[in-house]
Amino acid sequence: MATSIFKDFRNGVKPNWCPGCGDFSVQAAIQRAAANTGLTPEELVLVSGIGCSGRISGYIRSYGFHGVHGRALPIAQGVKLANRDLTVIAAGGDGDGFAIGIGHTIHAMRRNMDITYIVMDNQVYGLTKGQTSPRSEDGFITSSTPDGSIERALSPMETALISGATFVAQSFSSDIKDLTATIEAGIQHKGFSIINVYSPCVTYNKVNTYEWFKENLTKLSDIEGYDPTNRTMAMNTLMENNSLVTGIIYQEERPSYQEMVKGYADKPLVQSQLNLEPELFQELVNEFM
Repeated sequence: MATSIFKDFRNGVKPNWCPGCGDFSVQAAIQRAAANTGLTPEELVLVSGIGCSGRISGYIRSYGFHGVHGRALPIAQGVKLANRDLTVIAAGGDGDGFAIGIGHTIHAMRRNMDITYIVMDNQVYGLTKGQTSPRSEDGFITSSTPDGSIERALSPMETALISGATFVAQSFSSDIKDLTATIEAGIQHKGFSIINVYSPCVTYNKVNTYEWFKENLTKLSDIEGYDPTNRTMAMNTLMENNSLVTGIIYQEERPSYQEMVKGYADKPLVQSQLNLEPELFQELVNEFM
């Protein structure tokens, strides 16, 4: 089996994120995790949505697809169904995944397709100049909420638990070692993995800063007796800590979606030998011209 190193996943494209953006660390962690799990660039697909974080698919050497707002997960699931031999990672921001894309997110979690979804959660709409997102806390002052947000922030990890996700984890972009290990575990999990990453926006979010997270986050590994296979404990721990925890929150083994589809071919579609006659092939092509 071919082996790769971190540098193999560099494509020479310089990210244009703001200096200090947490997304830089997420990019590095994905590259490190891919190499550590033995993948090559040809075996990895990165599908992204819209927003600052959506640009990540163009910054990593692998197959990439930059989709439209909130639609990274349908594309990623289609790729995995078509070619199960590929490792598929979907990536986006909290606005992409928890606002316009929330319907796709919930159904992907309950469906348990074998992909990994990484959300770069900066609790603000960064690309469109700092409006509130579904993850902004009540009272959060932005250009769209000058008197402070009156909406309650969505709790993505609790949502993942009740929606049936089989791998639920959270990390912090400043902790590159933990983030890399968490992404590795998500990739190796056979089923849908959601990893919410606190990725501070240094330009528009002056509340949820690196210093704020360092003071308020709790590592699950520091909680004595914590059991990530206990769903009830996972939910109670999230509620007791206002979801401000890092680590693998919950994990269970359950057959993935594609394993349960009746008649699912033994070989990926891309490896099937159709043996079409040239005339029939040209007729099919002409229908799309």
